[in-house]
Amino acid sequence: MVLGAGTAGTMVVNKLRKRLPATEWSITVVDKDDIHDYQPGYLFIPFRMNTPGQVRKSKRPYLNDDVEVVMAEVERVDAPASTVHLVGGRTLPYDQLVIASGTTPRPDQTPGMLGEQWHREVGEFYTFDGAVALRAQLDAFTGGRLVMHITELPIKCPVAPLEFVFLADDYLKGKGVREATEIVFVTPLDGAFTKPMASKRLGTLLTDKNITVETDFMIESVDQDAKVIRSYDEREVPYDQLVTVPLNMGADFVAASGLGDELNYVPVDKHTCRSTQYDNIWALGDASNIPTSKAGSVAHFSVDVFVENFEDAVAGRPLSHSFDGHANCFIESGGGKALLLDFNYETEPMGGTFPLPKVGPMRLLKESRANHLGKLAFRHVYWNALLPGRPLGLPADMQTAGKVPV
Repeated sequence: MVLGAGTAGTMVVNKLRKRLPATEWSITVVDKDDIHDYQPGYLFIPFRMNTPGQVRKSKRPYLNDDVEVVMAEVERVDAPASTVHLVGGRTLPYDQLVIASGTTPRPDQTPGMLGEQWHREVGEFYTFDGAVALRAQLDAFTGGRLVMHITELPIKCPVAPLEFVFLADDYLKGKGVREATEIVFVTPLDGAFTKPMASKRLGTLLTDKNITVETDFMIESVDQDAKVIRSYDEREVPYDQLVTVPLNMGADFVAASGLGDELNYVPVDKHTCRSTQYDNIWALGDASNIPTSKAGSVAHFSVDVFVENFEDAVAGRPLSHSFDGHANCFIESGGGKALLLDFNYETEPMGGTFPLPKVGPMRLLKESRANHLGKLAFRHVYWNALLPGRPLGLPADMQTAGKVPV
């Protein structure tokens, strides 16, 4: 049984259905609705770089026909009894459980964030509705103080707030109001990003684009009347348009089941994604607490490793594969260019080429048109290859051939 039919959950059921005999294994996926969003596309909606219809589709066509789909909300998991309880009273037994319920923004966790101006002067692009509402706000924006703010890490796609300010710089130039706008990037980190090499490169880009950076900012509250955000050390950042990334948390049922940490993420072995509490429970994608980016690439690579280990586990063999935390992230930098990061648990982002040594065609830690086109093309790859579980030809482990330290 798989809880969640997002990126990780959809890949899991499609890959396992091809490998587990239908005479021996039934596969059930549970999700609360039939809406599947291509979440990297949220970023582009406020800048009219794609349409809502390119982002949102029905889940069912992307799930193998031989997978049972249950549309319901999960209330809790009774792990000792290997049973899932659904809202409404229905219970479902399982032999093996995969939690792939993702993470969601929780603006209710920051005082003052949810108020009359939510999705107006206080916007966000980490939900479909938020991205569409922010598009209208940016359409009407004629200058002032545009503040991009991150509440706390971890968050989905940690480079997306940086991409937002880079694209905003480009977009406002096109509108002719960039000189009338101050863009401020507010982060709880001590630099632009978590990885030092990437942080240095991205920090230079922020400086070059005249984007102010406010570091080590731990938000205490949003004051919508005064139009400021306040930190615990009593700093204030005023705004005319605030774009915030609220606290991200895992699913409430994870907490109700006693399976989560303080943010409702499932503690797992970071190399196998197997629960540290129960051998027949696994957590994949954004639902786990593995110490790397909550990104689609991590879901992709970790699912590839999981499938091999799952077959070992159900056959009674030791788990033979190890996930190294591999992640790669495109970073839109404006002007039709993007950077690309490739890293894992132990290795900092490096320079060089990707995916082929010396050939590329994409460049690492450098802006290029090819990187931008690669990000745009990935939407087609996502819907037509990644979700159906087709091989993409990329190894799950990070490769260092053709890469150089920077």
